[in-house]
Amino acid sequence: MKKTRNFMPALMIQGCTSDAGKSVLVAAFCRILHRRGVRVAPFKPQNMALNSAVTADGGEIGRAQALQAQAAGIASRIDFNPVLLKPNTDKRAQVIIHGKAVSDLDARAYHDYKATAMAAVLESWQRLTAEFDCVIVEGAGSPAEVNLRERDIANMGFAEAVDIPVIIVGDIDRGGVLAHLSGTLALLSASEQARVKGFVVNRFRGDIGLLQPGLGWLEQHTSRPVLGVIPYLHGLFLDAEDALEHHAEREGEARLIVVAPVFPRISNHSDLDPLRLHPQIDFRWIGPNQAPPPADLVVLPGSKSVAADLAWLRGQGWEPYLQRHLRYGGKLIGLCGGYQMLGRTLHDPAGIEGRPGDLEGLGFLDCETMLEPEKQLRNVTGRLALDGAPPMSGYEIHMGVTSGRALERPAVRLDDGRVDGAISADGQILGTYCHGLFEQPAALAALLAWAGAEGIALVDFGARREAHIERLADAVEAALNWERLDPLLTAAR
Repeated sequence: MKKTRNFMPALMIQGCTSDAGKSVLVAAFCRILHRRGVRVAPFKPQNMALNSAVTADGGEIGRAQALQAQAAGIASRIDFNPVLLKPNTDKRAQVIIHGKAVSDLDARAYHDYKATAMAAVLESWQRLTAEFDCVIVEGAGSPAEVNLRERDIANMGFAEAVDIPVIIVGDIDRGGVLAHLSGTLALLSASEQARVKGFVVNRFRGDIGLLQPGLGWLEQHTSRPVLGVIPYLHGLFLDAEDALEHHAEREGEARLIVVAPVFPRISNHSDLDPLRLHPQIDFRWIGPNQAPPPADLVVLPGSKSVAADLAWLRGQGWEPYLQRHLRYGGKLIGLCGGYQMLGRTLHDPAGIEGRPGDLEGLGFLDCETMLEPEKQLRNVTGRLALDGAPPMSGYEIHMGVTSGRALERPAVRLDDGRVDGAISADGQILGTYCHGLFEQPAALAALLAWAGAEGIALVDFGARREAHIERLADAVEAALNWERLDPLLTAAR
């Protein structure tokens, strides 16, 4: 692979494992540099995630990169994540290049496609390096996956192609961090090892003095410095790239019980974070073979494979549960794929989600959905069709078009003149394509009041996210060795 020389500061964060802390460390670097007046951009060459966001330029990228853009103080754009893979089965994924879906490929076919994907990655890289003072790059998974080294565009293959330094982060909370870090380095090629400038230990709790002998051994054994030990930040909540967080701290008595099923192909589950993190809501994810408890509100989240997830929902016994829930006055919300499930029929004549044909929906709303090849991507603002018509903002990511009499009672009136979703005639069911429905304080309060909550606190989760980015940046800035890092970030190579 021909190398592209890099003449501007850049640093790549790679990890021993998935969820080692790469995404949050990139976000922290972006905020730290932004506060110093540096024009910094995040970059993830290839991402595999079902949590995504719509960019300001109308494409789709991983949600973690949208958060990193916020940390950098800039609007999100497709170049921050030029290749996004969204799994729709255990063996196939939708391939999104520069924000647009181009194909569904299995692993072997995508391996052959990587040369094309790498061209898109380098195109975005050239645009970013021409505009920004510094780019902070996030790897994917682990660079030690030797079976994936050939044609790699996500980790060392990219770092080698553009000639940038790398630091490796390991999660000590999982245990075995010294083995993870030293073993990862050992599995790299000689040229890859040469660009590793040091290690970061993430999520440490306890007496740092007890860790020092291990850090000394690591530095002596690898001839690489430990650039910092980041403490475990209790109560830090930032948009997850893909991992599902089941627990949240809650203070005081719950005013509302909310449950949601964990679909096998759940998508954009971060939509429900404002419910999960609200101090007065008892929120529970319900996984496989778990019986859903009585609740005030049930939310059916988004899905990358609506037909398969609807079949799973039925197989888990949710259909009679939902019928009983509604019979006793409970409220039900369907978001995107969950909204499509609420209708009478899901039509898939082109076989977008598998075998062509029709699937009977739950029938709670008088509508039907036609799956179409062209994905709908847009940022939206408008007002909820609830008491007070509270303002809302969000985004649409879906491949279906829904129609029917239920839409005569829309859930959202959009500022672009369109209407979206539906509210049932009895007022118990709400369906919408709008992700981010719970983000705006007034919209969240109105939806919780509609669901039966009384005396609920008004919580601004946008402000909370910003505060947590600041807290993360403060902790990382205090923990890292900037005498060693600054030359990598401020001097042209």
